[in-house]
Amino acid sequence: MNLSDPEYAPLMESILSADLTNGAQSFGIHKAHQAPNGVCLDKIGNGSYIGMAPHPDGSDRVFLWNQQGKIWIATVPVGGSNEVLELDESKPFLDITDQVLVGAQFGVMGMDFHPNFVSNGRFFVSYHCDKLRHSGCSARCSCNSEISCDPATLPIDSGIVPCQYQIVVSEFTANGTASTPSLAESAKPLEVRRIFTMGLPDKGVHGGQILFGPADGFLYVMTGIGTHQGDPYNFAQNKRSLLGKILRIDVDQRNEVHDQGLWGNYSIPRDNPYNNDRQLAPEIWALGLRNPWRCSFDSERPPYFMCGDAGQDRYEEIDMITKGGNYGWSIYEGPYPFEPANVPEKSTSSSSNSPIFPVMGYNHSAADKTIGSASITGGYFYRSQTDPCLYGRYLYIDLYPDGIWSGIENPENSRNFTSSKIPYRCAHDSPIHCEEIAEGVMPAIGYVASFGEDNRKDIHILTTTGVYRVARPSRCNYHCPKERTVASKPPPPPVSLSGKLWESAKFYALLVSSLMLLLLNLV
Repeated sequence: MNLSDPEYAPLMESILSADLTNGAQSFGIHKAHQAPNGVCLDKIGNGSYIGMAPHPDGSDRVFLWNQQGKIWIATVPVGGSNEVLELDESKPFLDITDQVLVGAQFGVMGMDFHPNFVSNGRFFVSYHCDKLRHSGCSARCSCNSEISCDPATLPIDSGIVPCQYQIVVSEFTANGTASTPSLAESAKPLEVRRIFTMGLPDKGVHGGQILFGPADGFLYVMTGIGTHQGDPYNFAQNKRSLLGKILRIDVDQRNEVHDQGLWGNYSIPRDNPYNNDRQLAPEIWALGLRNPWRCSFDSERPPYFMCGDAGQDRYEEIDMITKGGNYGWSIYEGPYPFEPANVPEKSTSSSSNSPIFPVMGYNHSAADKTIGSASITGGYFYRSQTDPCLYGRYLYIDLYPDGIWSGIENPENSRNFTSSKIPYRCAHDSPIHCEEIAEGVMPAIGYVASFGEDNRKDIHILTTTGVYRVARPSRCNYHCPKERTVASKPPPPPVSLSGKLWESAKFYALLVSSLMLLLLNLV
């Protein structure tokens, strides 16, 4: 299980007996008009995973991974088929457990595929390592003289010295394990190239997700501030520090500029914001984040780049990420001024006079009044037709899921959102039985690690108790008038690349045959 903040760990026992309630409204949260009256879920898997990615071949397969360092290929069943995930845990696609540091804040945090994976087989994994235990785990410390930070002044946390733990982004390949990468059932366990490595200041929050931009093909790397409380070294606002940032790098042109002091084998996209602000480290795309936990690009509007940023004391936020944007931490926590304690005088660089406030979010009291804490998980714009009443809404959730947040933009393309928390339950005919609490109203789905999206655009929730997929609302007796307009039979599975090639071949064969018949008739 992953917790975005270790300070939440002592609350795990109390959450089991908590009286979960829908809390008060907060910044960016209003009762959205015609909000769905509930989200229906299918439980389709029992495993506990921290991430999911659709197979780049467009098929009904996905990749699932855990924090320990194993990645599997699974086949997602058609909705309503009463089938479960097809997954052989004894045969992982990749196993790098011998290189991964595992803990509440550590492990495999992200995975994504090169935009040309189907032809080049390249994919990338982000994880943590311990330089005292893992070979090749060695990099500069994120606390250094360039940002006016002295590692000797950082505390030793439970015997862990500053920058003993490191974040890594590595490149792997599926080439050579099958005739084409799309058919590969396994990948070579040795990394092809170390893309990025950075020593971490202590055992705090570290982000770690990676995503390729759908419009530009560059790799985005999300980093946390690396500390538990506040931001005493001002990492998030320091324009030379890579902590508390979203980075954007080019993994195709590898380290083409050797004098920039980069942190690995990559180059800097020429339109990164440092070209307009030379104080910025060249990798930085956006700054002022605390712990970005799960980001996504809208599949219908790629410029809509949304991130959940886990708060500390008061507020959990969803940010719309823009080039050069400063999202305020630790000057602000969400829309509220934040007063950090014990900030060293040597903290440097820049605070923003005009931070970008979150487009959605909630106070901790809105997540659970009894516990009074929260930890957000960013989600996706819902683009499936399985639940047409959710279409176009942005879904996000808390680690302690007493509801699912649904945000809607109004008017369209205004970037003005309202959101509300709506209930959920498991379908009575779910392929795997869902244990229920609250007198059969709410399924005990466990602590939420992440959302996932498959090639059908169906949304999945990955929790400590299994994999749950958004199902048709009527299966849970939720009312959605638009559902009547959707075909009752399950949609056909997506066509894989090989299937598309076969359909193309049949088309051209038919075309050639028709032309031959036409010519014979003319003779």
